[in-house]
Order: sequence, then C-alpha cells, then structure tokens
Amino acid sequence: MKKRIDHYAADVTGGRMSRREFMGRAAALGVSASVASGILANAAYAQDPQKGGHLKMGLGGGESSNSLDPALTLSQAPYNVIAQIGETLAEVDFDGGLTPRVAEEISSTPDAKVWSFKIRDGIQFHDGSTLSAEDVLKTMQRHSDEKATSGALGLMKGIESMRAEGDLFEVTLHEPNADLPYLMTDPHLRIQPGGGIENPASGIMSGPYRIVVNEPGVRHMMERFEDYWDDSRGHFDSTEVLVINDPTARISALQSGQVDMANLIGPKLADLLDRAPGMVLERTQGRGQNVFVMMVDTAPFDNNDLRLALKYAVDREDMVDKILRGYGTVGNDIPVNATYPLFDGSLPQREFDLEKAAEHYKKSGHDGRPIILRVSDVAFPGAVEAAQLYQQTARQAGIPLELKREPGDGYWSEVWNKQPFCASYWSGRPTQDQMYSTAYLSSADWNDTRFDNEKFDKLLLEARATLNDEKRTEIYNQMGMIVRDEGGLIMPMFNDFLDARSERIAGWRPHPNADMMNHSAAVFCWMA
Repeated sequence: MKKRIDHYAADVTGGRMSRREFMGRAAALGVSASVASGILANAAYAQDPQKGGHLKMGLGGGESSNSLDPALTLSQAPYNVIAQIGETLAEVDFDGGLTPRVAEEISSTPDAKVWSFKIRDGIQFHDGSTLSAEDVLKTMQRHSDEKATSGALGLMKGIESMRAEGDLFEVTLHEPNADLPYLMTDPHLRIQPGGGIENPASGIMSGPYRIVVNEPGVRHMMERFEDYWDDSRGHFDSTEVLVINDPTARISALQSGQVDMANLIGPKLADLLDRAPGMVLERTQGRGQNVFVMMVDTAPFDNNDLRLALKYAVDREDMVDKILRGYGTVGNDIPVNATYPLFDGSLPQREFDLEKAAEHYKKSGHDGRPIILRVSDVAFPGAVEAAQLYQQTARQAGIPLELKREPGDGYWSEVWNKQPFCASYWSGRPTQDQMYSTAYLSSADWNDTRFDNEKFDKLLLEARATLNDEKRTEIYNQMGMIVRDEGGLIMPMFNDFLDARSERIAGWRPHPNADMMNHSAAVFCWMA
C-alpha cells in the first residue's frame, strides 16, 4: 500500500493526477485525510524546486498605516512582506528546531549568560553593501531603544551589553538564558544596514527578495534579489502581496485565479474551499490565539473580580464548535498550549460557569454601566460572531457587555494596545519564554493587557536561568496560573492555521509557529 500511495503522490507532483483524485484514492486505501495530506506535502517538497514565475498572494491583515520598519510590524500582510525581504540571526525550522541564518555558528558559555554569533561571510544587503557584525550590533541597539517602539523591546530587556568584533556579535545577559538564540528569531529583528537607524523603513535588508512597490494597505511587490546568498530559497522571479481584508473577496480572488495563495481562511468556508477544484486547503495545528484582552490598569478592568467574571462567562467549547467549526482547541486563559516545549498539561481547565461569573460580577461592585468590547473582522476570522456569542452568555450572568464594531483599517494601530478591551490575535512564538517576554513581562512594549506582576517577572527571569527542564516546566506552570487567575487575557480558543493555495504552487510545508508557513510561504514555495 505504501508504494502505491507514494506512486499516486508522485503523479500529483508531476501533474498527472489532481489532488482531489489523489485524496479519493488514498481514502479508498484506508488512509486518513490528514495522513494523505502529509504524504502529499512531503512528496511535493522532495521535488527539485523550480525557478521562475510570479506569485500573487491575497492576504488579510494589512493597513494603510503599515511600515517597512521591521520594528513596527503588527499584522499578517506586513509580516509576510518583511519575511521576504529580511532575515534574522537564526530561524525556527519546520520541526521546531533552530536553524542558523545570518549567524552561521551560535555558541555560549556553560552558564548560558554570554552568547556568541559568528556572522556568515559574504551576505549582501539589497543596496550592495556587505552585512557585518557591526550591522547586527546596531540593529539590536535600535530595537533596545524605547524610542524605536519595537515589538521586540521586551526581549531585549534581558541584555546587559552587546559588542561586535570582527565577524563576531556577542551578547552578555543580566541573567543566564538558555533560550536566547530562539529570542533572536523574533521577526522584528531583521538585520538592516547600520541597524536601520537612519532610515528604518527603507526596506533595504538581506532577504531573497527586494521591495520594488510599497503601497501600504493595498499592494506590495518584490523581485528576486540576484545576489542572495542561499540558492535554496526565493524561487519566484517576483512576488506580489495584495491586501484583501474582506474574507469573501479574498476567497473569490483565489478561486478566480487572481491570486495563488490566501491566508486567514474562515472556518465556515474551509470545507467548501477544500472541495473546490484546483484548490488546496492547508490546515496546520499550532499556536494561533483568538483572544479578548483587558488592560488591568484601566477601570473597570483593574478589578480582578470583574476580570474573573468575564473569564467565567465565556463558553469556550461552544466557540470552538460554532466559530472554529472544530478547526482549533479550547483555550485556558494562558497564551501557551501543548504545542510548546515544557508545557504542563496538568494546569486546571477553566470551565464555563455562569454561577461563578455572576458571583464575581456582584463581588466586583461594578455599577452596571455597559462594558465596551471593541471588535473587528480583522481581529481574527469570526471575531464579530465570537463576540456576539460572548455577549449572549455574559448577559445570562448579568454582565452588561456591549459590542462596538470597529473598521478594519486602523484596527491594529488605533484599537489594539490602545483601547482597554478588544478582540485580538496572536501568532505563536517558538518558546514559552518568548511568548511571555513579548506580551506579559511588565516592561514589554507589546504588553497589551498591561500586566504588571512582580512575582511573575521574577519567575520569568528564574526560568531563563534554569537549565533543568523539569524545573523550568514547574516554573512555567506557576507563571501560567498567575496569568490565568490574575491577568487580563481571555483565551477562548487556539485556532488552527487555515491557508489556501492553488495546486500550481509546490513546496508547501506546515509550520506550527504562524500561518502561511510562518509568514514565509513566498520564500520556500515555487511554481510547479
């Protein structure tokens, strides 16, 4: 049977059989859909990549306020653009391991306090200059500056000093951190000439493509950078990102052939699209988070009883069934799940409990005025419908939840991280430390719940300095309990990443970290 299914897979990649026919034959052989999809993906990836062609991507998550400054990247469209034109010191690979990129060697002292990165020789920026350790140093210095308002600022707080000498970039930490190389994979930390200090939004970096058209919120176009150092990436002659925030329009563009790939496929359309001729639905179980966030330093959310009332009023299982249609898992008011290393599955699950919600709401002493939850379609697929379900269950507990629907353009710049209660979305991070450091450390620039807990901060630093995995797992469990019981995060569900592509696109591989192959589909795929 294995030989036969492998033969069928080769027929698909060779253009002699459609994916639909392959799936039908696999099912007839007793092979499940998920296993068959994996066999097909591996077969496609095993083929030699083909150079050439123009890739068009229809992406949600783009705004007119988007910038090519990596420090300011917030949403899916700019993440995909930045991934094409820039690179980091290292990256998380498809199996969750670490792959050196700009740095060809990474080492540390035995206590994991001093880390050295040997910078790869011969990498060129798009302006023709050569990437050096000094460029790396200046890039990291800029992201450590609060004036840069970088999304990586919280990660940089643990650094005591940095220096560049020859081809080495060296980092000395305040406290040991075994995960430091993973932190350097943060997508904001793309290396720029001179650190991007003079012109951070120039778009000049060292990735496989260079920017040629930049119309934020509308269109971005890239062309292959001929002097790129790694021939195993960047196979298209050119790529184009069309910002299509409306989910229906995005699907229509894919089905009509206007675009070759699309992201943020709503669960309602996923099954339909999977059956459409010439289309492939790519489902990846990972770390995507559909959430509601409360700022704990702003009334009325500075009252923990009110926060608990709002948490108990969420029917998580109902949301997974009705909003995600099973394409996801129930959340537990912490930003990590079983896909993360060192995750402790024994953390008690918060259940839907109207009685407890009503009890905590009464105890909070809230005056009964409407509690405004801001929401938009761009927050996550089905966000408005999820908020409506939430409003219904909250009212059953006597909580006066009121929804305010916000326009998509400007949501990530004017609502998220500025308004005290809103729907939001987080892609995953490679490690628990990076997730917590980015959004829950008190000094993190992207601390969208304004969480400030001295015990939590202390535990985070302790976990970084602990090299024993069993002990670190125990510490992360304590941190999760603190966020769950005292934080401003309402985590109803972890979503599967649902992307779609034309059958003409080959080389797709699922990545657990984020949608569109961790925003890098254009980097790895090719035209079949």
